[in-house]
Formats: sequence, structure tokens, C-alpha cells
Amino acid sequence: METEACSSAFSKMILEKAKSDKDIIVVCTDSRGSAKLGPYPEELPGQFVEMGIAEQNAVTVSAGMAYTGKKVFVIGPASFYSTRSSEQVKVDVAYSHNNVAVIGISGGVSYGALGATHHSLQDISLMRAIPNLTVEIPADATQMRAVTGELLEKGMPIYIRIGRNPVPVIYHDPSEIKIGRANRWFTGRDAAIITCGQLVSKALDAAALLKKAAIDVTVVDMHTIKPLDTDMIKTVAEECGCILTLEEHSIYGGLGGAVSEFITQTSPIPMQICGIPDEDVPNGTDEEIFNYYKLNPEGIAEKVKKLIRRKDKR
Repeated sequence: METEACSSAFSKMILEKAKSDKDIIVVCTDSRGSAKLGPYPEELPGQFVEMGIAEQNAVTVSAGMAYTGKKVFVIGPASFYSTRSSEQVKVDVAYSHNNVAVIGISGGVSYGALGATHHSLQDISLMRAIPNLTVEIPADATQMRAVTGELLEKGMPIYIRIGRNPVPVIYHDPSEIKIGRANRWFTGRDAAIITCGQLVSKALDAAALLKKAAIDVTVVDMHTIKPLDTDMIKTVAEECGCILTLEEHSIYGGLGGAVSEFITQTSPIPMQICGIPDEDVPNGTDEEIFNYYKLNPEGIAEKVKKLIRRKDKR
């Protein structure tokens, strides 16, 4: 299967768009290499701002430029933008209604061996609690391009978290993707897996494994964590009778928290929140960590089977 990093997809697209739109500005914090910005800084120096290792300043400067009508994308490590710069995101971007796209790269555990200081496993719980801030986790490069294109047409305060490494390309038609609207795969009624980011492809592989065991599941790519597509959640809850959420984030406050908050107040059904437990995460590649916590296709399939057994006991 074809793979491509979301950061590469963004960088290639924003360079081409910026050549014909002088209002597009990219702001960076000594991260042009890890952000895979490529030739953008050299080709468009007048539309590029290098802030150095100063994420707080970068967000505030971006907000100021957005206030003057610029289309600003500030990009750097998710672990720093979601913690060190959280006040600036809250006040200068969201509260002040400045249309800045804060792109957190190397999100989740994708910094690998750099360990807990560089993991961003609390970012979604924090960012989705900020009023007037959209939260997005694209699953692949096509989705990243679609989100970027939509933001160029109608800006908004938004936090976008993407991984570091190439991921399978699972979408091929950008028109299928809209911010705030989940994408559904399959129509199985035994269980629903609601997931986001690079774990979407693993959920699809798990669904294929379950199919061999005569278990039909629905997979929902909830790429927009806020605003949540509650219509989709309600539909799959009614059809499937149980939901497993799957995310590269702490089990507290992320996608699972968002889904369960809705479900418990509307139509309670058996749920399982799967992600990173509340503990120090071992150092390793993202794949090694996924395997360790059984967030691989085989582990996901087993978690679904256990959830279905819970449902059947009701």
C-alpha cells in the first residue's frame, strides 16, 4: 500500500498554493526539517517566518498576522505547541478569534526513542476544552490535503495533530473529507470502532481479521475530535450496540472521552476506551509502542471480541 507522511503532503500543497496567494504565511520554530517544509523557506522567504525555539512567541506572532488578514499556518512539535504554548493558543488564537492553524507535528508517540518529554499524549484533552478551537487528527496524506484546502477557503482557529512517519494512504478522493464530518467504513453491526489518526489503518486491518471470524464491524474515522460528529456516533451506537474507541492518546480526555461524554448522556451502551494507559510509556518506535499496548490489528481484534461478549451478556 502507498504511504506518505501527512507533513510532506501539507508542505508540498502549501508551497504550490502560496506561490499564487501572497496572504499565505508559514511560521516555524526551528523545525523546518522535521516538518518537512522542503524548499518552501528558500522559494518563498517573504512568506516564511522562522521564530527559533520559541513556540509561545510563534503562536502570538501568528495570531497577529492572522488579525491583519493573513492565512497563517504555524507548525512545530505537537508536544510543545500543546503544552508550552497552550495559553497563547487559548488566548491569542481561540479567544481572540484569529484564524490560525496550529499544526502539531510528530504527535502521539511518533518521536519514538526521544521518550515522554517529546510524546504528546495529552494534547487532545487540553485542546478540545478550549472554546472556539477546532481539533483535527488526519488519518492520511489525502485527508491532510483536504483539511488544508478547506482551511485556505475558510479559515478558523484550529489545532491539527499529525504524526512523524509515512502512513498508509487510505483515501483517494479529497472531496469525501470535510472538517466536522466523520467518515464511515463498512456497515457491520456487531460492533463499531471509532478511531482517528494513523490508527485508522490499523482499525481497518483489524476489521479484516474480524471478518475472517464472521464478525462484521463498522469503522468510523472521527478525524475531527471537535466539533464531534454526534450524528454519526448516534447512528453507529443504535446499529451496533457497542463502541470501541481507539486513539494514540491517553485514555483520559481524548477521543474516547469525547465519545463517552455523548453516549452516556444520550443512549448508554457498552464501551471500551483503548489508548495509552496512565503510566510512563516505554521508549521505542511508534510501532513498538503500539505492539506493546496491543494497539496493533491483532490486539484491536481481540479487544473487539471481548466488547461483543460484554454486549451479548446484557
